This record gives sequence, C-alpha cells and structure tokens, in this order.
Amino acid sequence: MKTRIALAQINVTVGDFAGNVAKIVAAARAAHNDGAKLLIAPELALSGYPPEDLLLRPAFYTASAAALADLAAQLKPFTGLHVIVGHPLREPANGHGNANAPIERGVPPVDTFNAASLIVDGEVRGTYRKQDLPNTEVFDEKRYFASDPQPFVFDLDGVKYGVVICEDAWHSSAAQMAKAAGAQVVLIPNGSPYHLNKEAVRFDILRARIRETGLPMVYVNMVGAQDELVFDGGSFVLDAQGQLVAKMAQFDEATAIVEFENGQPLPATVAPELSIEAQVYAALVMGVRDYINKNGFPGALIGLSGGVDSALVLAVACDALGADRVRAVMMPSRYTADISTTDAAEMARRVGVRYDEIAIAPMFDAFRSSLAEEFAGRAEDATEENIQARIRGTLLMALSNKFGSIVLTTGNKSEMAVGYCTLYGDMAGGFAVIKDIAKTLVYRLCHYRNQATTFSKQDVIPERILTRAPSAELRENQTDQDSLPPYEVLDAIMRMYMEEDRSLAEIIAAAYSVDDVKRVTRLIKINEYKRRQAPIGIRVTHRAFGRDWRYPITSRYTEPVE
Repeated sequence: MKTRIALAQINVTVGDFAGNVAKIVAAARAAHNDGAKLLIAPELALSGYPPEDLLLRPAFYTASAAALADLAAQLKPFTGLHVIVGHPLREPANGHGNANAPIERGVPPVDTFNAASLIVDGEVRGTYRKQDLPNTEVFDEKRYFASDPQPFVFDLDGVKYGVVICEDAWHSSAAQMAKAAGAQVVLIPNGSPYHLNKEAVRFDILRARIRETGLPMVYVNMVGAQDELVFDGGSFVLDAQGQLVAKMAQFDEATAIVEFENGQPLPATVAPELSIEAQVYAALVMGVRDYINKNGFPGALIGLSGGVDSALVLAVACDALGADRVRAVMMPSRYTADISTTDAAEMARRVGVRYDEIAIAPMFDAFRSSLAEEFAGRAEDATEENIQARIRGTLLMALSNKFGSIVLTTGNKSEMAVGYCTLYGDMAGGFAVIKDIAKTLVYRLCHYRNQATTFSKQDVIPERILTRAPSAELRENQTDQDSLPPYEVLDAIMRMYMEEDRSLAEIIAAAYSVDDVKRVTRLIKINEYKRRQAPIGIRVTHRAFGRDWRYPITSRYTEPVE
C-alpha cells in the first residue's frame, strides 16, 4: 500500500504561537489536498526554536498547551491526516504534583520536555519526549528539559512509524528503542542549525543509524533564522540502505511530498547540492531578513567605506530586504582615498540604494581641538584613529534612532578575533552580519555574488574593491597588513586555534612561524573584552564567537608553545 508523507520545512518564530499554528495548518491543508496521510513538522515548531529561558516560565508552557489544543481543533477538518508537531511540554513530576509551580533556575526540571505529539482528527493521540538532550556548541537543553527514555510508535496504513527528535538521531539508543517497539520507519523532527559542512554530517549520522536498525529515516528540519542561528532546512529521506531518495532545497520554506510503499520510500525529487559559497551567502541573506523582519525593523543602515567588508554586507542586505529598505552612508575623512568614495558610490548605484555622504573632518577637528590641552606633548596614535571610527558610529546610530532602521556592522571574524575593530566605533550597531566570516571567505563570497545567476543583478561589487589592499583608512597610507599578518596566515591560525582547539605546538608544526602563532593567539586572548560587547551576528561555522566561545576576559593563563 502506498502512503504519501509530507515534510513541512517551515520558518517559525519563537513565541509566535498563533503565527506558528497558522503555518502548520497551512502546510497540513496543502498536504491533505495533495493526498498525504502524514505530515511532519520540525522540532518545537509550535513554540519556535530555541526558546531559551522562556522555558523557565510556566506561562510559556500554558501558552504552548493552549496552542496545541488550538492546532488540534484547526486540523480536525483534515480527516485522516496524521500530524507530528514539536512543542514544549510541562507535566506534573512523576505524574503528580503542581505543574504550575515555579521552575527553579539553573536546575534541570524533572517535569518539562522537548516533545512531539501526534494529532489525528482533532485529537492528540500520543506524545514522544526527547531522550538525548544536547549540551554542546550552541545547545544547552539540559538546562531546560528532562529526558524520558520511552519510545513512541504509531500505526498508519499497516506500517508502524517511530518518532525520535533531532539529537536522538545522533545516538544509537532512541532509534533502536523505536525499532524494538515495532517501528518500520523512523521520523525525525529537527531544529538543526546550519554550519559549514553540516549537511554532510547529517547524512553520515543518519546512515550510521540505518546501519544499526535497517530502517528508512525521514529527517525534517526547520528553515529560517533565530537571532544568531540559521536553520537551513535541507530535509531528506534515506531508504533502508542509506540511499538518498528525496531532499528538499536548503534555505527554502516549502512542503514536499514523498511516497512510501509498504514502509519503503520511493524515489522523489533530490535538490542539487549547493557550493559552500552559495550556502554561506544564503545563510547570511536569511539571517538578515529574519532578524530584521521578525523584530519589526523598517530597514537597514550600513556605513559604506569603499572596502570589501561593507560591500559584502550591502549586497547581502539588498538581497535580503530589497534596495528600497537599505540605506548606505559614506563618511569620508581626510585619509579616505578618492577611489574609496568613487567605489562606494558606484556600488550603491549598482544595487540601487539611497546613498549619502557625511564628511567627518569637521567633527574630527572639533574633537582634536577639545582634547588638545589634555593630549599636549603626546604623539598621535591609535587614539585619533579610534576617534574617527567612533564619530562614524555615532552618526550611524543617530540616523538609526531618527529613522528606526537597524545599523548592520561590517566587521569580519578575522578582525573580531584579533581586535582590529573599535569599540563604540565600527562595532556600533544592532546586528553583525559577517562576524563569523573570515576575511579570506569574505572575498570568496564577493566573487560568488558577482557571478551568481540566482539574483536579479550581477557584478554588483566593483572589481577594484576586490583587488585593492584592505585598509581602515584612519591614517596616511595605512593597510591592514601594517598591523596584522597576511589574512591567509591569520585565518589559518585562527581556524586551528579557535575553531579546532589545536595547540600552539600543533599550529607551528603546520608550518606557521612561532612569531605569527604567538601574535595571533595573544591578540585573540586580549581582545575578549571587545567581543563581549559586540552585537550578535550570524553563525556559519561550528564555532563562532558568542555562544560557542566562552573564554574568560580576566585570565593570566598563557599557553606554552611546546
């Protein structure tokens, strides 16, 4: 017997219970109209993911329970459709006690669960509670949820389906329990955030589960962005041999149908694999679009310098929001090269945004005049450079305050790592678009964007921006490499030290000089105080500054070279 199964790869919003219900119902309606008997929504689709410390508030669970009841009622007209939906669940501890009692902060609760329920004909027919709670990288589910090692299996058209949730599939026990309970197909609702090469990791993990169980697996991932996390979708189905028989496009909100015959998936559409550059660029676009739209900002402001970083951020913002919601401001100083102003204006023209110039020389002169007596007898240094950056930050934030648009900062991961940025200057803003993008990747993304055929305009970044030596232009004849190792070297050392946790000796053994390794790692250490004050930004690596990186500001530890 053939059964049509719908994969609801939807973009939900944390705390928007009514809006999330509407999205699930719309997917269910489309699935029902297409003859589907089963629809699978992502992990915590009802509440949005991750809700973080909202999960410490009893009222949040009350709202979730009400939304689940509302969803069930709205699904009732879709007769016979089985819907799996993820939601937070609070129950009396061990089946007794007061479910409305306050949740003790910092103590893993014994009565709250990351759950997925089966709804059929307006009724909740059963609930699965997540067994394996992730507590690494950006995940801290043990802070909020209890584990319940009980399988959940249901019958549809003579085939038994077992449910496990996200991290459960990263381990052996949950899928094996489902098989022991009679499951012939494993369904996996997910809230799996994107990072580089994540799709390949998912395939490897699920194929390991298939080798252990011999069961086909349906992996349904959410899509969209939540603060610094981006969920890339890419939902897929693997058959009992681990072969890919269906895959949805990454970064695309959609519902897909996969047909099963007697518990075995039949070949369906397999979306093409995206290049790394295409994936990362799409993640940045989605991250900007969802952060600005979900938080209700009317648009974005960008300080355009004529350099490669602000050029990339401008391109991303325009692709995310449309040029009519983006404004670029060039703030030249006496050190700004004419070609920087020319290139900035040309790029603004190519993408079609409003472009303004506000000279900062008069304000810089006023600052120097006001501080002349205090600074008497001292040579100019980074202080004067930082004043210029802070003037620009003040102007952008003033425009943001007046017009409501959010300032998108333009600092990249390489700069953030070594502190090549100014507190309250170029770090001033609301959202850091490329804070997890190394400088070498910035260039790759710019070349990708200029050549990509998926956008209405190509060659939006002038070639000279991509070929000039990068410079902050805060003093005469300045280039980044005056203060830093070549970016190819800096990025490699940063990746090995910060993302891969390699020792200094291992990095040196990879043919990097002792001086460069000591210099870069020292700069990473002493600039932690800056990064703690930076705006949040989009995560695209498995270890970004922010949630993933928890190093003390105050520390006297120095790692030995040998």
